Amino acid sequence: MARYDEVTGKMKVPSICQSARASSPLPGFLLFFLTCYVRSMESAQFKVVGPDRPVTAVVGEEIVLPCHLAPRMSAENMAVTWFRSHLSPFVHRYSDGKDQYEQQMPEYQRRTELLKDGLSQGNVTLKILHVRLSDEGRYSCFVQNGLFFEEAVLELKVAASGSAPHVSVEDYQDGGIRVVCRTAGWYPEPQVTWRDLNGQAFPSASQTNTQEANGLYGAQTSAIIMENSNQNLSCLVRNTRLSQEKESTLFYISDPFFPKVNPWMASLGVTLVVLLGSFALSVYLFRIKGKLTGEVEKHLSTIGKLTGEVGTLQRELAWRRDIVCPGLGSAAPPVLEANVTLDPDTAHPRLVLSEDGKRVRWEWTWQPLPDTPERFDTVPCVLGREGFTSGRHCWEAEMGGGRDWGVGVARESVSTKGELSLSPQGGIWGVRQWGDHFLSLTGPAALLSLSPPSRIRVCLDCDRGQVTFIDAGTEAPIFTFPPGSLPGERIRPWILMWDTKTLRLSP
Repeated sequence: MARYDEVTGKMKVPSICQSARASSPLPGFLLFFLTCYVRSMESAQFKVVGPDRPVTAVVGEEIVLPCHLAPRMSAENMAVTWFRSHLSPFVHRYSDGKDQYEQQMPEYQRRTELLKDGLSQGNVTLKILHVRLSDEGRYSCFVQNGLFFEEAVLELKVAASGSAPHVSVEDYQDGGIRVVCRTAGWYPEPQVTWRDLNGQAFPSASQTNTQEANGLYGAQTSAIIMENSNQNLSCLVRNTRLSQEKESTLFYISDPFFPKVNPWMASLGVTLVVLLGSFALSVYLFRIKGKLTGEVEKHLSTIGKLTGEVGTLQRELAWRRDIVCPGLGSAAPPVLEANVTLDPDTAHPRLVLSEDGKRVRWEWTWQPLPDTPERFDTVPCVLGREGFTSGRHCWEAEMGGGRDWGVGVARESVSTKGELSLSPQGGIWGVRQWGDHFLSLTGPAALLSLSPPSRIRVCLDCDRGQVTFIDAGTEAPIFTFPPGSLPGERIRPWILMWDTKTLRLSP
């Protein structure tokens, strides 16, 4: 029944909910529940919408998992839970207007973020930092408003782009030359193919894929190049999930290096056989006549000369092979052991250098240093005093503990202020340990398929424009920036330190 409102001066008609509550207790409650509560439930209904195809993430980078409400409405006062197979423990939870971490899965701690800028529009998107292989799988986006809830399921696929393929000449096989292509640090298993100069597929002789302890894949494939075949080959490695390819080319191999019967070598072999036969006969004859010593020495001298000629021929062939196929032989400029010291004028205020410039340590305390143009002010880096423009130079860096450091080289004009791109585009060529990951700073950084060593040798070849990193303890190669990677300007040693206790330089 309508009644008069003394405050507004108007007639006020009670709603159906008020009428139901004013009636008898039990029927009134049922009517109230069926009309008002159910109506409020219907008004709060929504759907949770996720992507209709898998989302692909790159190992070591960050990924955004999209999810939103339909129709669009504010989710600021709702409960949002991202989970894998069970609601608890969860990947990330938001409720009561803030993030909840009490029951978060340990492997996602400090790696997740709900993007709250879009909550008012119904966006409940999740960001995952430092993606790992274990992050791959199905995720549920669960949203609850009171007693009403909905969820959407999406799939995350993880990928890793490995090292550029390394092609080398290995041996003679089946009348031709056997070449091998090796690569590592891929996920999932990469596709590896040989291609000729015209881009056509070239048959492989063998191929092996291996999975390392860190879950990444490496591959090795070989091919046989015959003398009259197309001898310009390239090895192509492709990540099907990222549609990304890396390729390396084997330069032309000259005909003289293919196995064949060389008349000069044949005559040399015959001569050796004759001389050895003559030597045996002479020993027999002169043993009878008692004149063994002088003749034996004469024949041994002749055989020594022939052996020297064979060694000279082998060295000449090795030299020619290095000219035709750079990097396969041993001919190279001499390597100079660089006596590298660190430049205090470039050191970040949290880096403390020893007096001789050979050691550096990271400190929490900000050092009171002048903010000069050449000093790093954001990223804790330091450059070497010495710079190189020509020749080959090597030095070693020994890490004294810690899980975040980097070594390498930088161009003279590298930016020291503000954000620093740790890549060749930013003027830095190096390797870095970042937590459990060991990376080559190739832009984007690529995972390396070996554990971070405690001592690294840095070898800079200014004339070829390349830099190589070697495990100083095992002499195993770590990574090489290919020829032509470095600019034609002065290059200086480069160090990055976050939580490493000490780092020492030596020739």
